[in-house]
Amino acid sequence: MTTAAQRWRFFRAGGFDQVRLDTAAELLAIGELDQKLWVALSCPVQGIEFDARTLAFVDSDSDGHVRAPELIAAVQWAGARLKDAEVLAQKLPGLPLAAIRDDDEEGARIAAAARDLLADIGAADDMVTVEAASAAQERYAQRALAAWEAAGGAAKPLGDATEAAHTALQAVAGKIDDWFVRCRLAAFDTRAGEALNAGDEAFAALATGTLTADAEAIAALPLARVAAEARLPLGAGINPAWAARIAALRETAVAPLLGDREVLTEADWQALQDKLAPYAGWLAGKPDPGAEGDGVRELEKLARYGRDLMSLANNFVAFRDFYTRQGKATFQVGALYLDGRSAELCVAVSDAGKHAALASLSRICLVYCDCVRGAEKMSIAAAFTAGDSDQLMVGRNGVFYDRQGRDWDAAITKIVDHPISLRQAFWSPYKRLARMVAEQLQKVAANKAAAMETKMATVATEAGKKVEAPAAKPAATPFDVGKFAGIFAAIGLAVGAIGTALASVLTGLLSLKWWQLPFALAALLLVVSGPAVIMAWFKLRSRNLGPILDANGWAINARAKINIPFGTSLTQLAQLPANAERSLTDPYAEKKRPWGVYLAVGLVLLLAAFAWFVRSTLQ
Repeated sequence: MTTAAQRWRFFRAGGFDQVRLDTAAELLAIGELDQKLWVALSCPVQGIEFDARTLAFVDSDSDGHVRAPELIAAVQWAGARLKDAEVLAQKLPGLPLAAIRDDDEEGARIAAAARDLLADIGAADDMVTVEAASAAQERYAQRALAAWEAAGGAAKPLGDATEAAHTALQAVAGKIDDWFVRCRLAAFDTRAGEALNAGDEAFAALATGTLTADAEAIAALPLARVAAEARLPLGAGINPAWAARIAALRETAVAPLLGDREVLTEADWQALQDKLAPYAGWLAGKPDPGAEGDGVRELEKLARYGRDLMSLANNFVAFRDFYTRQGKATFQVGALYLDGRSAELCVAVSDAGKHAALASLSRICLVYCDCVRGAEKMSIAAAFTAGDSDQLMVGRNGVFYDRQGRDWDAAITKIVDHPISLRQAFWSPYKRLARMVAEQLQKVAANKAAAMETKMATVATEAGKKVEAPAAKPAATPFDVGKFAGIFAAIGLAVGAIGTALASVLTGLLSLKWWQLPFALAALLLVVSGPAVIMAWFKLRSRNLGPILDANGWAINARAKINIPFGTSLTQLAQLPANAERSLTDPYAEKKRPWGVYLAVGLVLLLAAFAWFVRSTLQ
């Protein structure tokens, strides 16, 4: 029996078709969807707003990236472990016990772990929450540790003092074993006894330097004099480097377990080890806190998959949360408030310079900020898609709010400049002209001021010289008529050219009817602002989210465009609240004379007089 092919549904957003994933059947079938239709084929597990533990489960090879085959495998595993796959689309906080499929070995382990957990926490609704499933491993480790500690009572012959006795024994066990082996060899052959004890050369080598009791060369010597009798002294006759440790063994282990004695035979040594062997075995059996109980890890994974897989797919196979504006996408880490705006498209970056090299291809105005909150630091790239960039400059401060609502101090460190809006493009030629005129006027004023200061200094210096020593009057420079005639001729030509141009423009304007003047002025504005607006329009229409995410390690598989209306919604401008009262009276405003009115009236009168003169001349 063949399964009917999935009937896919798509929605149009960002200039391309994106698959709709609303039902569990659609989610379970993503392996059948042509990956050329996926928005992304890989995403990093760091720097995004998603549950890190869930991503760690999906990232099966632990390489720091979730790829399409891993997401498909996670969905298929979750579907196979559920009786009712619709749980994947219900956005539950966990997993109902009744939804776990328990008719195979793995399912039985998961179901048993779920029942044990619910009984342990006393849950009455049979809902295994993600939080409870995540804590199940810790609870398992705690129970195992409690059982191990309970079994320790029978393994402690000295009670709480057993630990000290075992520690003292372990500190000298190797050295004592070595000494008894040497003694057995001495008993086997008397020649071995002399050879296995330290020779004259060893002691002669020690005599040449300054000695300490714990010197390494002394510690390497036998524990005591090797003899066939094999009776280890516990006091006098012990190697000085080991004396303190042998004394600790005698006090904490030998005396309490065997009785106080001066020497230790090999049989005594074996008996001592046998008495402490249960404690050593008990210590070796201490449970690993990271050890997993049967089905516990799978239970946590299934609970997390039931809660998170649908959301992950809608931020991977499609960018539904981002383009429908129904929620925040996984790559949106917060909002930056700066310059009377809030930029909602903010991504985390590790290296602003490296990120900007690729992200600049997005044709989006990006502002890179270093964010600090106490000892914590992070860097972000914020997209400004509304307003203008006049007041965006390196060094300005703002506030960044992360997805948990925490505020960070943010400072601009780098700006990737691109058109932000058509309004900015329209006024940009006039702003550039105003800045150029202002700069030139400032230069002229500065030059005049400098020249005046120099002239005044020269006059003062000359006056001082005259007072000190009156000099002969310099001869007057003769007036050069030819030079000044050339200057006046050049000025006259310039004025004539300007006058002719103004006369042509004014004659053309005055020849129009009154209703034609607005159209002429609009055409003039288009001539000035049109090229900038057209260029900005093309750039704004081609803005692409892909390079911004690609620079963060994503593998974006589509031309995820951000058009003008959608881009405007990603940056909110400051607006007064609805029904707010506003007073336009500023008590500290500068008092201004109506120079604008005076200038406008004067300009109209001048133009009228000039037009009358031109018409009279032409007639």
